Amino acid sequence: MIGLFAILGLFALKLIFGLFGVLFGLFGILLWWALKIALIGLVIYFVIRIVSPDTAERLRGKWSGSM
Repeated sequence: MIGLFAILGLFALKLIFGLFGVLFGLFGILLWWALKIALIGLVIYFVIRIVSPDTAERLRGKWSGSM
């Protein structure tokens, strides 16, 4: 009986940690995409800021809510 509980416990642990592994992997992928999108947005903002400072001020006011 103890052996049966041990096998069931190992099976449960493998199942739980397997699901957590998938969730952490998915979280890592989503975090990586979010960082790439944020960096691309930052580069675009800096280009707009250099080319047209007025437009950059309007964008900053729109996103910060101070307008």
